[in-house]
Amino acid sequence: RVSAIIPGAGVGSRFGEKKQFKNLNGKPLWAHTLKPFILSSLIDEIIFVVEESFISIIKESASFKKFVKEKEIKITKGGVRRMDSVLNGIQVSKKINDIVCIHDVARPFVKKSLINKTIEACKDFDGAILAIPSVDTVKNIENGIITTTLNRSQTWMAQTPQTFYKDKLLKAYNDNINVNVTDESTLMELSGFSIKIINGDDKNFKVTKKIDWRLAKIIAREKKL
Repeated sequence: RVSAIIPGAGVGSRFGEKKQFKNLNGKPLWAHTLKPFILSSLIDEIIFVVEESFISIIKESASFKKFVKEKEIKITKGGVRRMDSVLNGIQVSKKINDIVCIHDVARPFVKKSLINKTIEACKDFDGAILAIPSVDTVKNIENGIITTTLNRSQTWMAQTPQTFYKDKLLKAYNDNINVNVTDESTLMELSGFSIKIINGDDKNFKVTKKIDWRLAKIIAREKKL
C-alpha cells in the first residue's frame, strides 16, 4: 500500500514567488501535479505538505474539493527544510502503508505510468527513482576552479517521484540525522540501500526559473490540461 507525499512548502526563492500556487491554464500548479497520483490505482492516499497558512486555502479550492471525492488526501504543514517536510508527511501516513512515493510539487507533467514503474520496482529493490541521462558534461568545482570532470556516460539527472519502503527510509533518516540533502535517494544511498534508476521523461522537469514557467504554459496548452 502506497502513500504519495507531495512536498510543497517551499518559498520559491529561485522563482521569485510560490509557484506551486500560481495558475497554469486556469488551475494551480499543484493541481496539475496531484492529478496523475489521483488517477493511479497503486496510490492509496496523497499527503500534500504545505506552509501552514495555505492549508485552509487549499481545502476551499475547487480542485481540492474535486480531488478529495476521488482519493483520500491529507494536508499537513511543512518543515524548515524539504527533508523535514517529507518526514512530516511520512509521520501522518497510514501505519498500514509500507511504501512512500515522494514527488516534487513543481513537476506538473509526470506520467502515471512512470509513477507506477517506481512503485513496481520496489518488488526487487529497496527503492527506485526516475532520472534522465545527463546531456551536459558535469564538472566538480572548488572556489570557482574545476577539480574533476565526471564521466557523462555515468551521470544521470535525478527526478521524482522517488519511491522507497517506508521503514527503510525512516532508518536512513535516523542514520543521517545531521546531513542536509536535496533528495531522499541520497539518504538511502548513504545508508547502503539499493536504489533502482528508471528512465524518466524530459517533460517531467521541475519548474524552477521563469523560463521553466514559459515552457510549462506551452506544454499545458498543447495537452489541453
